[in-house]
Amino acid sequence: MRSFTRRAALLGVGGAAGWGLSGLLRPDLPVLDGTDRIVPATGENVLNDASGLSATPVHKHLHLTEDAGEALIAAIRRELTEARAAGRPLNVGAARHSMGGQAIPRDGTALTFVNGAVTPDTSAGTYLAHAGARWSDVIAALDPAGWSPKVMQSNHDFGVAATYSVNAHGWPVPFGPMGSTVRSLRMVLPSGELVTCSRDENAELFRLAMGGYGLIGVIVDMQVEMVRNTRLTPSFITMPAGEFAAAFRKAVDDPGVSMAYGRLNVERDSFFQQALLITYRETADQSDLPAASGSGWMAHAASRLYRAQLGNERFKAFRWWNETLVGPALGSGAVTRNTLINEPVITLDDRNPDRTDILHEYFVGFDAFDGFLDACREVIPASYQEFLNVTLRYVGQDDDSVLAFASVPRIAAVMSFSQELTNRAEADMARMTRALIDRIVEIGGAYYLPYRPHASLAQLTAAYPGARRFAAAKRTLDPDLVLRNNLWDSYLGQL
Repeated sequence: MRSFTRRAALLGVGGAAGWGLSGLLRPDLPVLDGTDRIVPATGENVLNDASGLSATPVHKHLHLTEDAGEALIAAIRRELTEARAAGRPLNVGAARHSMGGQAIPRDGTALTFVNGAVTPDTSAGTYLAHAGARWSDVIAALDPAGWSPKVMQSNHDFGVAATYSVNAHGWPVPFGPMGSTVRSLRMVLPSGELVTCSRDENAELFRLAMGGYGLIGVIVDMQVEMVRNTRLTPSFITMPAGEFAAAFRKAVDDPGVSMAYGRLNVERDSFFQQALLITYRETADQSDLPAASGSGWMAHAASRLYRAQLGNERFKAFRWWNETLVGPALGSGAVTRNTLINEPVITLDDRNPDRTDILHEYFVGFDAFDGFLDACREVIPASYQEFLNVTLRYVGQDDDSVLAFASVPRIAAVMSFSQELTNRAEADMARMTRALIDRIVEIGGAYYLPYRPHASLAQLTAAYPGARRFAAAKRTLDPDLVLRNNLWDSYLGQL
């Protein structure tokens, strides 16, 4: 069914967000208008992120358009030298869709690359992507040749290098985070040295930069793995939530399953009691694949259904009925892999000036999923946050990244909340987040770092055993601390 994407019938939220944000921990960031409402600061030299809660002053924001050659490398070196001499931080962002200050340097130089060059190498099964390329650029370059990105974030707005820098994952199986598909990269170190990094060359730098939030070097370009684009058909199974982990594990282990994800119901009176598992398999006919499409009118209509849940428990129940009965009936047709992943984040745009969408993400082992359900049932409904959706994805074991969140194969739970833009809502969200992190870490899980900076330093080190090693390596590599962001200033820099 052309233009009928998975979000049309089963509208959810994207996986890990793109790269960018700013710090909220400084008291000058949220400004109050005399009531409890938060009014974000604005101005020519102020950058914000998707949360709307991270307005941060910067010295300058530069858009670099050069190809990934000597001109771009020279421009990066020039900005690094200037920032070091002035004692200012520097960092790079793409979509700046994250939610806590991970790519906006306070009072420093913010760089955005504006170049979407992508060159596929079909003989090697890889593509070369400029650091400024977005996933939409990758799909546009690969789709005509019959190829598809092996792993990407679930929305195509985000940057390829940015995805590596937060080590985000997708929903194809049975893969690990996107970094597991990167063959090599070139980056400019804080010293200005240009290095090539891979698992065989400068391997430690490669491991530090993967999920290193731009604190290790400025990426220039990357060689990334791709797979053949295929025609797929979905299947839908509803079950008690307690049965999901075993069913999901079986699906992931099935070589015939190409893509898989799950959902849980979110109405408060039966919160997280039911689960839906969606899997995709290749069709027998793989000839004459159509060009990748994107959001059709039904996806946008489903977005309005998604928003209608706000403050309406009956509508949450109605949406679950739609996902488990109507959606499978309408969305069971064949679709290409590239069409499934060719979705902009604007599909989920709130357009409500009094609220903001806040994402959480937690990673738990398959054997700890029951503990995860118990934790969420006890913590989330006790808050007054509006919980709209959870998408469950698979993340394979990550043996590369120093800041790995999947030391074993894990289920990733991507959660979407609609939060009031008020002080009381922010305080309640912070309290709830810390309570959830405590419970998740207690069962051996982790939380994801690109979101709101509500965790304590102790929670970060408990969830990321490599944090101290990362911080020590960063100081050795960048003694002047030129590459900085809120993640460093508020967390890693304290180690």
